[in-house]
Amino acid sequence: MVMVESTMLALGTPAPSFRLPDVVSGEMVSLDHFADKKALLVIFLCQHCPFVKHVKTELARLGQDYEPQGVGIVAISANNVDTHPQDSPEYLKAMAQTEGFNFPVCYDESQAVAKTYTAACTPDFFLFDANLRLVYRGQLDDSRPSNGVPVTGKDLRGALDQVLADQHVPPEQRPSVGCNIKWKPGNEPPYFG
Repeated sequence: MVMVESTMLALGTPAPSFRLPDVVSGEMVSLDHFADKKALLVIFLCQHCPFVKHVKTELARLGQDYEPQGVGIVAISANNVDTHPQDSPEYLKAMAQTEGFNFPVCYDESQAVAKTYTAACTPDFFLFDANLRLVYRGQLDDSRPSNGVPVTGKDLRGALDQVLADQHVPPEQRPSVGCNIKWKPGNEPPYFG
């Protein structure tokens, strides 16, 4: 396991386009599906990562709490399943169903979408406003698998609440921390250290 921080993509960046299969429904999910939403939360995750396992219940709660308020949520896994078969679509589907995720969980086999978002770790969060401009890219909260701090989602929830209230999200944001995305050999993006 290599622990890395998120890249902190520039605030104001337009949401990169994507079109990926949902591992649960088999349907294709694209950025266009979220055009009428008040906000869009893109979560990069995987099934095996201890950081994701630590927060997966809170991710389900985020969906339950914010999807009814008009927030679009999509999770994307881009890990190389040749080296990490436990992150393959069937395991992602089982996780989504077990946790009760009410949002699509997509598989980015080519890893192209992860690169366009500059995703670096799991979990990695990107929150866009109604105009699909990046307003938050940072941690869920201060909890980590071994620090004893309860998982509350306070940082991300604060940003979501501000977007929904048409308030400015402060630019002082702490990066997410997690396992590095498992890139295919020769596919590592330039920002991956």
